[in-house]
Amino acid sequence: MGDSQYSFSLTTFSPSGKLVQIEHALTAVGSGQTSLGIKAANGVVIATEKKLPSILVDETSVQKIQSLTPNIGVVYSGMGPDFRVLVRKSRKQAQQYYRLYKETIPVTQLVRETAAVMQEFTQSGGVRPFGVSLLIAGYDDNGPQLYQVDPSGSYFSWKASAMGKNVSNAKTFLEKRYTEDMELDDAIHTAILTLKEGYEGQISANNIEIGVIRADREFKVLTPAEIKDFLEEVELKIGLSSSSSSPSAVLLLGGFGITFKDRPPNSPRMGWCSPSTPRQLLSTISLFAFSAGLLSYGVHLSYVNIEPQRARTLARDQFVRDYLRRKHDK
Repeated sequence: MGDSQYSFSLTTFSPSGKLVQIEHALTAVGSGQTSLGIKAANGVVIATEKKLPSILVDETSVQKIQSLTPNIGVVYSGMGPDFRVLVRKSRKQAQQYYRLYKETIPVTQLVRETAAVMQEFTQSGGVRPFGVSLLIAGYDDNGPQLYQVDPSGSYFSWKASAMGKNVSNAKTFLEKRYTEDMELDDAIHTAILTLKEGYEGQISANNIEIGVIRADREFKVLTPAEIKDFLEEVELKIGLSSSSSSPSAVLLLGGFGITFKDRPPNSPRMGWCSPSTPRQLLSTISLFAFSAGLLSYGVHLSYVNIEPQRARTLARDQFVRDYLRRKHDK
């Protein structure tokens, strides 16, 4: 029979040791829209897609990123109604802590309390697991923190994570782009690029949401105008990356362009560089020598003057920041 006969029971383990309803809840999370979070050196960013079921829906009424306390925010993938229940319970826990101790609840403790609520719904009769996974971002005395909580009630601290239907590609992209010393602005750019990588259609300031928390410990959801500015920065970086080329590549192309020139119309059909007179022979030898010099110089540049990828990325990011600073100063 396998696990199918246990798929409708939440409190009964299958012979393989699984609670099948939790796996179904994870399937609901996997079919949700992509969400991600990145912990930077000076803050945390969380971002998500915001696709509306119809163009007639008022987009301002849909908010996938919520604040739990002034210094903690959360985003979800999965079922929106379940998310609202968890947000209400988490805010209640945070207020109870504040009323008792007169200070904001630590990020780790709020995550633990929220995970306890989700775990409780995996061992009680007459209920079902929450069909949602959470990414909780906060900043407290322990610095920036990012946690992911799953329907089973398990939670882990992450440097960068993603969830939703495009989770595999998003995590692979984050693994390639993430660095320990990443600044928050660079993390926002990386978050946008990650969403852009798997987004179906044209990404804009109205179909994504971004929340950030900086060293001032104030969680903030970016406005569409602020998201648009970051999208312009990302497009500028992409343009600089695509237009930049190494000196060796230019010299290589130049060498081949000079060597493989068009054959004169009246020359014998023996190939582009085949000489038919001593003068053509001398010209061909000169062209080959010049091209060989260009090729060797290009190889020399590629080995001696090439910069590490990280250095190029930092220089490009600094150029973007300087450009935007001059633009705003004007």
